[in-house]
Amino acid sequence: MPNEGKTADLDRRIVAALQLNGRASWGAIARHVGASESTVLRRAEKLTESGRLRVIGVVDVLRCGLGVPVIARLKCRPGTAATVAEALAARPDVRYASVLAGSADCSAEFVLPSYADIAGLQENGFPAAEAIRDAETFAVMRTFTSNHDWDSGELSPGAAEDLRGGDVRPFEEQHWERPPEQLDELDLALCAALGEDGRLPFKEVSKLVGTSESTVARRVDSLVKRGCLRFRTLAEPAMFGYALEFMLWLSVVPGELDRAGQQLAAHPGTKYLSATTGRFNLVGQIVLRHYAELYRHTTDVVGALPGLREADVTLQVSTLKRAWAPTRAASLEDA
Repeated sequence: MPNEGKTADLDRRIVAALQLNGRASWGAIARHVGASESTVLRRAEKLTESGRLRVIGVVDVLRCGLGVPVIARLKCRPGTAATVAEALAARPDVRYASVLAGSADCSAEFVLPSYADIAGLQENGFPAAEAIRDAETFAVMRTFTSNHDWDSGELSPGAAEDLRGGDVRPFEEQHWERPPEQLDELDLALCAALGEDGRLPFKEVSKLVGTSESTVARRVDSLVKRGCLRFRTLAEPAMFGYALEFMLWLSVVPGELDRAGQQLAAHPGTKYLSATTGRFNLVGQIVLRHYAELYRHTTDVVGALPGLREADVTLQVSTLKRAWAPTRAASLEDA
C-alpha cells in the first residue's frame, strides 16, 4: 500500500531525528522529515504506544563515578542460552543482554559498584549459573563511541548537524579523560526522572523534583555539557533497514589500541565500541544492512585495523535489554 510505505518512511525519519537529538523540538524534527508538526507528534505518539520508540535519559556511570561497566561473555549448556539471557536481563544491575550465535552464547553488560566487585560476579554473581559452562568478564576502560552517538544515515548530514548542534564529536571523546564528576541529590533526582521519560517537559520534571523549571533547565544543560547525562532513543536497528547486528571481540597490540579504536569507531556501522581489560581489549557492537556485507566488513574493515592480533564475531540473535530498558523481543519472550 503506497500510504503505508509513506508512513513507514516518515516513522523512520522521525526516529532518526530523535536519535540525533532525543529532546529536539517537534517543530525542528518536522522541518527535517518533511511533515507538519502535528503529524510528527501524532506518529511519534503511535510509535511510543506500540513500544517501537522510547527516549530516555542515561547517566554515564564512569563519568559520574557511579559504577564500573563490565561486559560478560558467556558460553551456555545446549538449549539454555535464552533462559540465561532472560535471567541476565531481569537483573537490575544489567543494562544490556542478548543471545548470541558463534563462539559465545550470551552477552551482558553489568554496572558494578567498583572493580572489586568483578571477582564476586565471577564467583557467584551470574544468574542461572548451572547453565553456564564458561564466563569471561571485560571491564570497560574507555568508550570510543556509543549508541548515543550513532547516526542511522536516514537524514542528510545537514539535518544531523542542525539537530545535534555545536560539537558533534562522539560524546565520550569529549569527556573520557576528565576527572569524574560529583552529582548532588538534585542532579540524581533529575537523572532519575529523565531516565523514565527523556522528553518529559521541564515543567513536569520541576514538579517531580521540587524545584523551579528554570533550575531544572540550567541543571540539565550542565549535566549534558559535563558529560554526565545524554539522551538515548531506543529503537531497533531493523527499523532503518539494518538486518544484521553482531558483536566484535578484538585483540589489538596495546600501542595501536587507540588508533584501531578511532578507526573502527568512525565506520558508519559501529554503534558501540570500547577498550576493555581481558584477552579481547576492543569490544564493539556493529550493524549492517545485509548478512552478505559481513564478509567484506570482516576482511576490509576489521582486517585493516592496525595492530590486530585476533578477531571474533558473534551474531546477536535476540537482544532482550538495551540501556536498562526491556526490548520488544523481551516482551515477546514473556508473552
